[in-house]
Amino acid sequence: MKKILLGTALAAAFIGTALGKNRLVHTQQEFETALTQTQPGDAVVIANGTYTPWELNITISGTAEKPVTIRAEAEGKVTFTGDVYDHIFRITGNYVILNGITFSGCNVLKKGNKNALLIEFFNTKNGRLSKCMFTKNTGKSQFMPLVVISGYGENNRVTNNAFIADVDDMEVQVKVTKEDCPKYTLIDHNTFKDKPKVSWPIYNGGECVQIGQDPILLGNLVPNATVRENVFIHCDGEPEVISNKSTGNKYIKNYFEDCQGELVMRGGHDCLVDSNKFKGGIGGIRVNGTGHTITNNNISNIKTAIRLMYGMAKGKEVTGFYIAASGCTVKYNHITNASVAILVGDSKNVDWTGKFDTNRYPSRTMQDVAPFDNQFVGNVFTGAEKEIVYN
Repeated sequence: MKKILLGTALAAAFIGTALGKNRLVHTQQEFETALTQTQPGDAVVIANGTYTPWELNITISGTAEKPVTIRAEAEGKVTFTGDVYDHIFRITGNYVILNGITFSGCNVLKKGNKNALLIEFFNTKNGRLSKCMFTKNTGKSQFMPLVVISGYGENNRVTNNAFIADVDDMEVQVKVTKEDCPKYTLIDHNTFKDKPKVSWPIYNGGECVQIGQDPILLGNLVPNATVRENVFIHCDGEPEVISNKSTGNKYIKNYFEDCQGELVMRGGHDCLVDSNKFKGGIGGIRVNGTGHTITNNNISNIKTAIRLMYGMAKGKEVTGFYIAASGCTVKYNHITNASVAILVGDSKNVDWTGKFDTNRYPSRTMQDVAPFDNQFVGNVFTGAEKEIVYN
C-alpha cells in the first residue's frame, strides 16, 4: 500500500511539473510580477472581470513541448474595454499562446505618429492567438489593424477567434516592410461577421485580413502566409474583404456570404486561391499580378464572379500602381447565376492621374495594359448570362 501511495504521489508530482504552474493575476502589476516568475510550461491566468486596457510586453519564451500560456480564467469571462493608446499585448517571446480573452468596445487611438493596436506578435516564432473575441472595437484613425503579425518571426498562428461588428478598422494584418517580412503565418478557422462600411475617405482601410501593405514597391516579398477555412459573413468594411499585397500566399477553403467586397489579389504574384466558396454579395475574386492559380472555387449569385484586371505595367520587375493579370491559371471553378462569370479585362483605360504619388510610386497613370497569357480550363458555368467576356 505504501509503495502504491508513494507511486501515486510521485506521478502527481511529475504531472504537476509537466503541466507547469498557473499564476492568477488581477492587475497589470500582478501580471508583470508573474511574468518574472514564469517558466516554460507555465500559465499566467487573468482573473475573470472587466478591465481598462493594460499595456503588457511579453518577452519570455516557452518551448515547443512547454509553451507559455496567457489566458482568461474562464474563456469569454475576461474583457478589456476602453481607450488604447499603444497596445494591450505585445508579444516578442517564442512559443507564447494568448487564449480566451475578449476585447469589446476598445477605442484604438493614434499617439503621435504611431497607431495603437490591441495585439502584436513581433519577431516571434510559433506564437498563437486562439479563442479570443473581438467585438465592437473602433479604429479612431484610418488603416488601424487590431491584430498584427510583424517583424521577422515565423510560424505564428491566428486560429478560432471571432471578429464581430468591429468598426473603422482592419482586423488581422501581416505587416511586410522593406526590412522585415514574417514567414509562414497561418490564419485559420476564424469568424469575421457584421463589419459595417468604414467612414474613411475613398472607402478604404476596412479589410478583414491584409497580407502586405505596399504592393507597388514591396509586392515581390514572400511571406508564404496561409489564410484557410475562415468564415466571412456580411463583411462590408471596404471593397477588399481579404487583401493580398505580397507574393506566395495561399487562400484555401474560406467561406464568404453576402459581403460587399471581394477576395482581392491587389498585388504580388504566385498566390493560390483554391476551394473557396462565395454566396451572394457584391463580388468574388479580383486579380492583378502574375502567376496566380485560381482553382476549384464555388461562386454563386454574384454579378461578376472572377475579374482579371488591366494594369499600368506587366511582369514582376516593372513598377506599376496596378500590374496587369498575366500568366494566371483559372480552372475547375464552378460559377452559378452570374451576369458575367469571368471578366477578362476590367478597369480598362482608367486614368489615375493625380490619384496617387508618382514620386513615391514611379508608375504610369493610365490603366491600359490588358491581361495576357492567362489560361481558362474546365470551368463550369450554371445559369450565367455570359460565361467568359474579354474587354
